[in-house]
Amino acid sequence: MGSWQRLLLFGGGSLRGGGGVCAPPRGSRVLVCRRQLSGAESETLKQRRAQLMSRGLPKQKPIEGVKQVIVVASGKGGVGKSTTAVNLALALAANDSSKAIGLLDVDVYGPSIPKMMNLKGNPELSESNLMRPLLNYGIACMSMGFLVEETAPVVWRGLMVMSAIEKLLRQVDWGQLDYLVVDMPPGTGDVQLSVSQNIPISGAVIVSTPQDIALMDAHKGAEMFRKVHVPVLGLVQNMSVFQCPKCKHKTHIFGADGARRLARTLDLDVLGQSLPEDCGRSGKKIATTSRVIPQVSRKFA
Repeated sequence: MGSWQRLLLFGGGSLRGGGGVCAPPRGSRVLVCRRQLSGAESETLKQRRAQLMSRGLPKQKPIEGVKQVIVVASGKGGVGKSTTAVNLALALAANDSSKAIGLLDVDVYGPSIPKMMNLKGNPELSESNLMRPLLNYGIACMSMGFLVEETAPVVWRGLMVMSAIEKLLRQVDWGQLDYLVVDMPPGTGDVQLSVSQNIPISGAVIVSTPQDIALMDAHKGAEMFRKVHVPVLGLVQNMSVFQCPKCKHKTHIFGADGARRLARTLDLDVLGQSLPEDCGRSGKKIATTSRVIPQVSRKFA
């Protein structure tokens, strides 16, 4: 065993200038003084640590004309974030026709909103050189998918992705919106941090399927938003049940009540389960009867 290993395992020694270890004489006692911090000192230390960690972070600046921003996210891909985001935007509009709703897709590598909202084409530019969102079903939409060919891969490194996110956040003429629903990419990386730190977010909706693997990543996603001080509104369990179209028998293909267990762990609400229709195949307007909407609306009332 090397000297550094003995030092780590047994402690009590000091390093000599020549690299050897000098142990205390046999029979002597080594006193370790640990000063207990008072409550006030501990709180001061926490505040100081928060100040140091906030250095260099961008200052949040609201998106011009947007009152409330709701992000739809999860740590796992393929759990139905985009479907949930589209449902949420359409249902907010159906719930109150006086509200103006926007839908922003910040998934640069795999944008889904153009297909789900049945939109094609490039955005026009306003007089102030801002992109105008495309409109369908009364929802103003913006996505990286409007700026590249449908089958063209976005093969970009991080700096180019962050530049694209900045343009999607700051160079879109939304007009006046009551709600902007943001469809986030999977994971807890640069894009999530950039969006969370650059704009004020009213709340996050976490989407998961009932499988343990998806729930693990959804847990990480919820904790990430808490770390950056974004309120988590609750969980949506997608793909929770399959109902046979002939006999109406319900089968929990991916398990049951996984989101409820996670919600209890995180002390969150379950906002809803199994959104009613997959809009990805047909491109038609999807149903707006999700239980998510009343609960999300109440949180902003």
